[in-house]
Amino acid sequence: MDLLENLKWRYATKKMNGNTVPQEKLDYILEAIWLTPSSSGLQPYQVFVISNREILEKIRSFGWNQSQITDCSHLIVFAAWDGYSPERMNKVFDRTIAERGLPANAMDDYKKTVWGMYEPLSNEWHSNHSAHQAYIALGLAMVAAAEQKVDATPMEGFIPAEMDKLLGLREKGLKSVVMLPIGYREEENDWLVNLKKVRTPREVFITEIK
Repeated sequence: MDLLENLKWRYATKKMNGNTVPQEKLDYILEAIWLTPSSSGLQPYQVFVISNREILEKIRSFGWNQSQITDCSHLIVFAAWDGYSPERMNKVFDRTIAERGLPANAMDDYKKTVWGMYEPLSNEWHSNHSAHQAYIALGLAMVAAAEQKVDATPMEGFIPAEMDKLLGLREKGLKSVVMLPIGYREEENDWLVNLKKVRTPREVFITEIK
């Protein structure tokens, strides 16, 4: 039941106190992100961890002036691939082959099958699919943070084009999709901290089909 208690403890922190998350806790959260499952094991996104105060101020300027961006300990930005290609995907598959000590042609059929499914689909589908994979990691990051009693607030409230420009993402074939400031709540100045957690009633939200 510890997981559920941790999830009850967490909330979308509105005011952080600027205190630093210890390195071991940050590493734990990043390890959870790194271990997150993804479609075909492609991990079609990268993670940027920002603690530079000047950069955080710039992000706040196009992040709807949300104070967590500059009051957090670290800002985690999830940047997804801007598209799929055989070259990009095969690089991941070839690493898998090498690390597992398999013959070089071990995944040839699988490579063709996966690209055969992806190739006919639109660029918009590619973009949405890679972003969805990043969101799986976002969810595990929030769970890991709660386990470490570190506050984390998922944010889509920023201008992606500005983030991409600031971090040079386009040149890397990436696009920013979501960010996660982590830190510690400033309880006396956070209007949300003591409010009851509200969710859709379970009997409405969950349908069991037996």
